[in-house]
Amino acid sequence: MENSYRFFENRDCQYFPCHKGLNDFNCLFCYCPMYTREFCPGNPQYIEVNGKKIKACTDCAFPHRPENYDKIMEILKGV
Repeated sequence: MENSYRFFENRDCQYFPCHKGLNDFNCLFCYCPMYTREFCPGNPQYIEVNGKKIKACTDCAFPHRPENYDKIMEILKGV
């Protein structure tokens, strides 16, 4: 895929790819915009650190899949 407003792949990033198994890896949502939201269509896990429940997205590639751009935008708009 070509870089655009919907897709950006940064192969020069020291962490690329931060998740394995994707051919087209969208870095546009490097920091997941749904991390702080209760509803998340990905597959987050929750771990306990110092008595606090923390969302762990290590095994979630949802925001990095190019086909999920529209779904993420709908969530952010509150549609």
